[in-house]
Amino acid sequence: MNLVMKYYSTNKNTPEVSLKEAVVKGLAADNGLFMPERIEAFDPSFFENIQNLSFQEIAYEVALKFFGEDIEAQKLHEIVFDTLSFDCPLVKVDGNIYSLELFHGPTLAFKDVGARFMARLLNYFLGKKEKQVNVLVATSGDTGSAVANGFLGVEGIHVHVLYPKGKVSRIQEAQFTTLGQNITALEIDGTFDDCQHLVKTAFLDKELNEKLVLTSANSINVARFLPQAFYYFNAYARLKEAGILENRELVVAVPSGNFGNLTAGLIAAEMGLPIQQFIAANNENDVVFEYLKTGKYQPRPSVETIANAMDVGAPSNFARILDLYQHSHKLINEKIKGFRYSDGEIREVIDRVYSETGYLCDPHGACGFQALKEFLSGQQVGVFLETAHPAKFTETVEAVIGSGKVELPEKLAAFMRGTREVKSLPAEYEQFRVYLLGMCF
Repeated sequence: MNLVMKYYSTNKNTPEVSLKEAVVKGLAADNGLFMPERIEAFDPSFFENIQNLSFQEIAYEVALKFFGEDIEAQKLHEIVFDTLSFDCPLVKVDGNIYSLELFHGPTLAFKDVGARFMARLLNYFLGKKEKQVNVLVATSGDTGSAVANGFLGVEGIHVHVLYPKGKVSRIQEAQFTTLGQNITALEIDGTFDDCQHLVKTAFLDKELNEKLVLTSANSINVARFLPQAFYYFNAYARLKEAGILENRELVVAVPSGNFGNLTAGLIAAEMGLPIQQFIAANNENDVVFEYLKTGKYQPRPSVETIANAMDVGAPSNFARILDLYQHSHKLINEKIKGFRYSDGEIREVIDRVYSETGYLCDPHGACGFQALKEFLSGQQVGVFLETAHPAKFTETVEAVIGSGKVELPEKLAAFMRGTREVKSLPAEYEQFRVYLLGMCF
């Protein structure tokens, strides 16, 4: 019988907790991020036959490694299969480069996987909790919509989405400002980093936490970022199924902002998934790119770009990467290669890929594609994560390829027809605190 998994803080100054505590608390009491005390690897035989399993079946096997000691098998099976009610297909783009399309969920972004899983897991853990649970989520674009839609209508849970005023696309904003019910959109006069700071400060406010039940649905929450490992395993299985990986190494390029997505991929590799190399594809918010070059990690205020989900100047999940590799710059540099692209370069990539292949990248996926184009050798296969549907960035993309060329999926059109409801707040903690305390009454 395996021991029940415990979760420790990356800051190592607080006792280990159960999965339930880690999910409900979101952030450790010492301001660290929770990590599983061990990463259980698959037997190599699992990968010999992985191509015979469906996406949902693979995800369930991965979920068992993470959560199997805490949740009965049938319930975990139900959560996984309910979460993954959509596919994440591989599409050939150019030569040995493939797109892993993660935008086929309800909000057309990769975060649908983690957000839907977390909503179902939190609901399972909370049961009939008497006190309302307040989910705080800072978003630079897609997280807010994925979390809001994942929790929409869930009894006993209220979601507060904090987003930087004027710094998310019109379509992204519509996906969490038009829902009503148990979702409140908070327009913060500041940057994503300001939003993230407000959320973290609230978790560390002892008096506030005595009055309210607070949790986070950002990728700082283990139930949000760990399930993102599911689609890395599925990508490998589908490549193997198609016979593409014969005697070739797999390289994965991840558009990187808060680094939860890449961390999930690294953990998948630690579980035995044969990924030879990870690439962190950055925009001009390049603090990790600089770390890879210099060994010095120096967070700084984020700058606004057309790849706005990557506009993060102090990526929370980098603490997990440092922890995973014992703060060894050498080890991290071996596991991750960094690339950085300006807005002008991103536009050029979108245009070139579209004109040469007919494939339309969103600004984030474009960074991943170009990193593979520059990095891959002939004996390697590259997969980049296409993290959101290009229609979510219609203005940016059509300015590059020509207007009228991006079809708006009905899922997005429905959001655009909704009525916008927001509360505006300055980037000051005291005012945010007053707002939250108002939830007590």
